[in-house]
Amino acid sequence: MTLSLYNSLGRQKQPFVPRVPGQVGIYVCGITAYDFCHIGHARVMVSFDVLVRHLRASGLKVTHVCNFTDIDDKIIRRAIQEGISIEALSSRFIDAFDTDMAALGVTPPDIQPKATEHLPEMRAMIQTLIDKGLAYESGGDVFYAVDRFPAYGLLSGKHLDELESGARVDVDSRKRNPLDFVLWKGAKPDEPQWPSPWGAGRPGWHIECSAMGVKYLGESFDLHGGGRDLIFPHHENEIAQTQGATGKPWVTCWLHNGFVNAVDDAGNREKMSKSLDNFRTIRELLTAWRGETIRLFLLNSHYRAPMDFSLELLDGARAGLGRLYGALRAAEGILGTLPEAYPVDWEHERQEYPQGPGVRFRDAMDDDLNTPQAIAVLFELAKGINRLVSEGDSPSQRQELTRHVALLRGLGGILGLCGEVPEVHFRFNPEGGWSDAEVEALIAQRNEARRNRDFQTADRIREELTQAGIVLEDSRDHTIWRREA
Repeated sequence: MTLSLYNSLGRQKQPFVPRVPGQVGIYVCGITAYDFCHIGHARVMVSFDVLVRHLRASGLKVTHVCNFTDIDDKIIRRAIQEGISIEALSSRFIDAFDTDMAALGVTPPDIQPKATEHLPEMRAMIQTLIDKGLAYESGGDVFYAVDRFPAYGLLSGKHLDELESGARVDVDSRKRNPLDFVLWKGAKPDEPQWPSPWGAGRPGWHIECSAMGVKYLGESFDLHGGGRDLIFPHHENEIAQTQGATGKPWVTCWLHNGFVNAVDDAGNREKMSKSLDNFRTIRELLTAWRGETIRLFLLNSHYRAPMDFSLELLDGARAGLGRLYGALRAAEGILGTLPEAYPVDWEHERQEYPQGPGVRFRDAMDDDLNTPQAIAVLFELAKGINRLVSEGDSPSQRQELTRHVALLRGLGGILGLCGEVPEVHFRFNPEGGWSDAEVEALIAQRNEARRNRDFQTADRIREELTQAGIVLEDSRDHTIWRREA
C-alpha cells in the first residue's frame, strides 16, 4: 500500500508522490508568539510531527519548516500593555512553545524561521507582485488585487462573486475590491517599522509564509499544513501571492487538521480558541498529565476529524498509556533489559508477516495517517506481550517476546509513544515516590494479572503501591487511584 493523503486542494484522498524522488518538503504554519499555546496548537504540531516521523520511517528524506510569526497586531498590543519590546515578548513565548513541544515529544523542525528575519524576501515578493500588476499601493499600504488572480478561491471552494457579496459594507475605502488583502502596512505611531520602497511599515500576515516557504523549500514543493481555520483566508491568500509571483503551481498537497472542541456542562460544543476564552493551555495540562498522555489523547482521533476535549478523555489516555508501559515493564521482568526500538524493515514485515501487526500498522498510517487504527495495533502488541509473559520463559518464548517488544517500541516511536522505558524509569525512588507513569504502569500490570487470575502477582503489586502511599479503588471495569493525604 502506498501513502495516500487527503488533499484540501480538490477535497479528496489521493496517492502522495514526492516531486523529487526520495525527498519531501513540508511547511507547517506555526504560532503567533503572543501567549502560551493551547491544546489546539498541540494538535497541529503533534499531527504534523507524526506525518514527518512516518515519512522518515518510510525511507524519505524530509525537510520540515515551521515558522514563528513574531510581528503581528496581537503581539504589538500585548507588548505595549506590558511595556516591553515585541522582541522580548515574542522570544518569551517562542521559548515557552519550545518547552511545551519538547514535553509533548514533538521533534523540532529542521528550520524554524521568524518573520522579522525575512523582511528582504517579503519586500522582494511584494515588488514582484506590483510589477506584474497583481498588487498596488494605496494610502501608504500595499494591497493584493484579488480579482487579478483567476484561481482565487480554488482551495476553499469559494467563488469571487460569493465572497464579494458577503464582504462588509464598511470595507477599507483604500481597497479597489473589498476582498483585497494587505501585503505591507504603512507605519503607525508607536508601532515597530522597517523601511521599504513604499514607505516605512511592516509586512502583512499572509506574505510571511509565502516568502519563507519559497526561500527554504523552493517555488514548488510537496506539502503544506496547518489548522482547518487557516484554509480561508490565510492559505488561500498564500496561493494567490506565491503563484502570482512565481507563475508556478506552489504546493502539491494541502493538509489541514480538525478543530478541538470545548464541551460545556450542557454538552454544547464550540471550537477551542483564545478569542472565545474557552481554551486549556498545554502548560496548564502538563501540571496534571504527562506530555505523552496528552499526545496519545490527541492521536486517538483522526487528525482531520473534529475532536472533543475533556478531562475524562485525558484520564482514559493516561490509563491506555499505562497499559502499554505495563506490558513493557512485564517483559523487562523476563528479559532483564528491553531491546531497543529498531527502524522497522517494512519489506521484511510484509514478506514474513503479511497479516502481522507491522503490516497493519503501516497500512493504517498509509491510509491518510489513521492513527486510531495504528494505536489499536500497539495495544494488540501489548496484549501479545502480556500473554507471552504469562506463558513462561522458554527460549522460543523469549525470542518471540523480544520481537514483540522491539516492534512495539519501533512502531510506537513513529507515533512518538513508548519511548521512555530505560530501566531507571520504573524504579521506586524513596525520596520522590512513585511517578504517575510508574503508578499507571503497575496498575496496568496488576489488572492484567487479575484478568489472568494470577492473584498472587496482583496482590504483590497492590502491596507495593500501598507501601508507597497509593490507594487503589477497584470497580467492575477499571481501577482508579489516589495518593494518601
